Amino acid sequence: MKSRRDNVVWRTTRLGYRYPSADREAIDEATLGVAAGEIVALVGPNGSGKSTLIRLLVGARVPNRGQTELLGRPLSAWGALEIARRVGIMAQHEEPTFPVTVRELVTMGRYPHLGAWRRPGAADRRAIERSMQRCRVETLADRSFATLSGGERQRARLARALAQEPLALALDEPTAALDIASEMAIWELLTAQAVKGRTVLLSTHNLNLAARYADRLILLHRGRVAAEGPPEAVLQERTLSDVYGWPIKVVAHPGPGPDQGAPQVVTLHSESAS
Repeated sequence: MKSRRDNVVWRTTRLGYRYPSADREAIDEATLGVAAGEIVALVGPNGSGKSTLIRLLVGARVPNRGQTELLGRPLSAWGALEIARRVGIMAQHEEPTFPVTVRELVTMGRYPHLGAWRRPGAADRRAIERSMQRCRVETLADRSFATLSGGERQRARLARALAQEPLALALDEPTAALDIASEMAIWELLTAQAVKGRTVLLSTHNLNLAARYADRLILLHRGRVAAEGPPEAVLQERTLSDVYGWPIKVVAHPGPGPDQGAPQVVTLHSESAS
């Protein structure tokens, strides 16, 4: 029987990308894989390449070298609409260009299946309602997106991605700037999606929640993969201190709960490094 890791959604081989006029590679020799049903968290300092890597994996950027595969097929062979039917994407920063309600925003997730002119049918409406319920925004359906709080906006945007009924999610900092309850709600929701077999790839600065919820971490530093593997293998004090340039201690999560014992990062006073 094949393991989950044998069923690869994304695979990159020596992937490289440099922005025009940049003095170094944004992504440099990145070789990695993301398997079906996994939660994989991209972590690392600002400027380490997390957002760029996600853009390369969904076809929003074209690499200067190397190759990316989606479901075993070169990404360059996929059309944008084909990718959109299989991958639900949340960019880090986004504002609708015109006023929309939450329901209208979530309905946009069906466009890859509908095309430019076909109106949503019964199956589309069920997908829209189901995704709003999963993300707990059904009571906000008629509210203007512009009036929502930060947590409500993120849940609405995630509902739009789920309305696509994709095989995988690619999310760029989906919990950035959220309060504790909103952040935890999104991690719990993503865990539920992975349990159902949906692949989740996300970037995050929250090392501790990534360690508690993700199956694997990919630690990026200056565009390179500094470490990759289960949280306990990646969150090593020496590695993290070198990558983040700050003294760090790693302790076990006290529990209770299924994540008891997960590695947790504690930042120390700078004087402790002396």
